[in-house]
Parts: sequence; C-alpha cells; structure tokens
Amino acid sequence: MVSLPAGRGSVGAILESVPRMCRSIKRLRNPDQPATPEEFNAAALQFVRKISGFQKPSKANQESFERAVLEVAESSRKLLESIGRDR
Repeated sequence: MVSLPAGRGSVGAILESVPRMCRSIKRLRNPDQPATPEEFNAAALQFVRKISGFQKPSKANQESFERAVLEVAESSRKLLESIGRDR
C-alpha cells in the first residue's frame, strides 16, 4: 500500500511535488474514441518499465512485473471510466 507523505493529506499534494512523467506514455483520455485494452496495456507497460527501471524483468521478477502491468492497466481503465461519467 502506498502512503501519503508525512504532513500531507491529499493526492493533490503528491501531484504538486512530483516531476512530470515520461513523455513516451500515450495519453488515453479521448472522448471521441475510447482507449482499447491494448492501449491501456501498452501505457501500463511503459509506466511499469519507467518506475521499475527494467526494460525486461528477470525470470525471478517476471510474475510481479506482469501483475503490476495488469493492475496499472485496470486502474487506468477505471479512472478514465469514472472521469467519463463525471463530465
């Protein structure tokens, strides 16, 4: 579980303190054409590669790496689905 930095109470505070993300991750929010599962997975893979520092994990880390990609893709899909409903 990720925790908030001490003395800060919101995700907004974290976002303000974090440098910009890697620009190679494609923006998936497009009201005219929803992202495909493949696009969510590709963006999640780029994110996991960036934060793990591995282009390709070792066999020992393969399962954890793949699970992280699936979890990030699913969280991203849920986020965009929620944002879409709130427009």
